[in-house]
Amino acid sequence: MKGTILALGGGGFSMSEDGSSLLDDFLLDLTNKKGPKVCFVPTASGDDDGYCERFMQAFSHRADASVLSLFSHDPWGWTNPTMLLDQDIVYIGGGSTANLLAVWRVHGLPEILSHAAAKGVILAGISAGMNCWFEASSTDSFGSLDALDDGLGFLRGSACPHYFGEEGRQEKYVNFIGSGALPDGYGADDHTALLWRDGELVEAVSEDRGRQAFQVRRAGDRAVEIPLSVRHLG
Repeated sequence: MKGTILALGGGGFSMSEDGSSLLDDFLLDLTNKKGPKVCFVPTASGDDDGYCERFMQAFSHRADASVLSLFSHDPWGWTNPTMLLDQDIVYIGGGSTANLLAVWRVHGLPEILSHAAAKGVILAGISAGMNCWFEASSTDSFGSLDALDDGLGFLRGSACPHYFGEEGRQEKYVNFIGSGALPDGYGADDHTALLWRDGELVEAVSEDRGRQAFQVRRAGDRAVEIPLSVRHLG
């Protein structure tokens, strides 16, 4: 697909005590605008109120920040999802990847987001907000970690966020690919993000030194991890 996607394995405002984040700074800089329009889409968390408030605290002083609540939570209310076409950035929050995809399809977001990206809106997201862009992913949407072959397919292959940040993520993802349960893909550690343009990986960046990202490929009956070069943003 055409467009720019920043897929965060973890980090950003939601994993910062004070809301500051070099990854979020990097994301805002991608717009080349002062005070860009940024809409947070917290569907994967069921539009958790505290999550929305943390986003507003982190972004409202440096962006035209808004929230798209598909669950009609106050004070956000329900807004027509076509508002996403008028943003500079659409930022997807973490939570349940499976629930996010189901709710989005009811409201027509896959088509809206595809059109938004094609007209220059930058798509971004953390955790479930990373998984959703790919064809498939490793997710705990059903309790234990499992393979989900049900993504939007904006990016080829599969994804695994929190690669070393959560117990079992890396090992199970490698096994999923080795067994053929998931297609080849990418694993990103917490505080690390993968930047894509027009479906091609541009670079991996991190707000914390020592963090890693990998391309994971099936080789026979196993998978191999190919380290990506990660640029530190500090």
